[in-house]
Amino acid sequence: MMLKMPRNRVREPVRESEPSQPAQESGLTKVERTSQQASNESAAANAHLRVVRDYLYEQIDPMKVASMKPEKLQQQINDLIRSICDTHRLQFSAEEERHISQTMFNEMIGIGPIQPLLADDSVNDILVNGAGQVFVERFGKLVLTPIHFIDEEHVFNIAQRIAARVGRRIDETHPMVDARLEDGSRVNIITHPLALDGTTISIRKFMRRNMSLEILADKGAMNDEMITILKRAMKARLNVIISGGTGAGKTTLLNALSQNISNEDRIITIEDAAELQLQQIHVVRLETRPVSAEGAGKVDQRDLVRNALRMRPDRIILGEVRGGESFDMLQAMNTGHDGSLCTVHANTPRDAIMRLENMVMMANMQLPLEAIRRQIASAVDLIVQVERMSDGGRRVVSITEVCGMEDDVIQTQELFGFATQEIDRHGKVIGNYVSSGLQPNFYSSHAHYFREYE
Repeated sequence: MMLKMPRNRVREPVRESEPSQPAQESGLTKVERTSQQASNESAAANAHLRVVRDYLYEQIDPMKVASMKPEKLQQQINDLIRSICDTHRLQFSAEEERHISQTMFNEMIGIGPIQPLLADDSVNDILVNGAGQVFVERFGKLVLTPIHFIDEEHVFNIAQRIAARVGRRIDETHPMVDARLEDGSRVNIITHPLALDGTTISIRKFMRRNMSLEILADKGAMNDEMITILKRAMKARLNVIISGGTGAGKTTLLNALSQNISNEDRIITIEDAAELQLQQIHVVRLETRPVSAEGAGKVDQRDLVRNALRMRPDRIILGEVRGGESFDMLQAMNTGHDGSLCTVHANTPRDAIMRLENMVMMANMQLPLEAIRRQIASAVDLIVQVERMSDGGRRVVSITEVCGMEDDVIQTQELFGFATQEIDRHGKVIGNYVSSGLQPNFYSSHAHYFREYE
């Protein structure tokens, strides 16, 4: 957006042909002078936008905005912008006026300049690094957008509004917060004094696309043989762990797998921020609660897992295992709650097992390592490894079956893997899904499920 400034406040760049001030005397090149002018105009535009914003907040009661009809609020904003332009002699074009009006509307009912990004289905993540940088992830790649905030105060106000909507606060005494937007998107906010370059807002968008295993295969995430194994695993009520890094597509795959759960099952889901989109008719969703401003009321995933065991679940789905709740989840998998699912942050299936071992130790159960490993080997049937690759594509790079214990080592066998062949000149990863040729052990041990359903 470029705002029109009064002529007496904008200085024309000096042409190189004018002898009165050659480029050498100015000390700046033509590019540097142009960049400096653009910077000055941008600063002036932000100053004018700040005046408009402050005036609007003086005239419109934020407490009444939520109850106002959108059309009425938009009209009131339009009228006030014209009024302030007349009062302060600000010169905006009709297009600029519309842009400012829409920006202020988004700020009052949404999350400011980044509100349109929430409606963009091609955007997976929105990353605000202070006032001057807004990145988005599209198709697995981070891209810098032209969107920016007026100043640090503007970003901080938006952050406070996000936190307040879920009953939390963000300030110097509480500089970090996790929240959820109305559409289900996850938000993490960190501000000063911890964020040195300004308030940082990270949004993982809630994707409403209902992905199936077949759709993921069409996108290159797996092949048809892998679909068959995963569907049979769900029918056989195997306990499945989905492993992968941040943004690898763990929740997307978890949603796709859940479509193969019977409608007859009672499913309890446990998450920090509700993202799962289960289609079954008998689903009970539980969500953690952080500590309140008074330092009380915290309910973590371990509390919810323990409570879920008293709710007569057929399956428990844990959004992400990250601490002591891993022990309770393994206990549930070992005590009749077959077909449970969870995700874990790890780079390989073997790393996923090691992370589970470490997290059980975090639960302070004082169990010897061998006992922990036997618990894992008995509880976990399948580990599905997903990865976001260098081209941004998300793929299932391994399906690994847990085959029990031998001595003090958990035995596994990889059923499918992904073999990279090359990276083409466009950066796309070319490879094949490779079968190990081994038949899954559960094909024989759970054969009765396949006779019943197929």
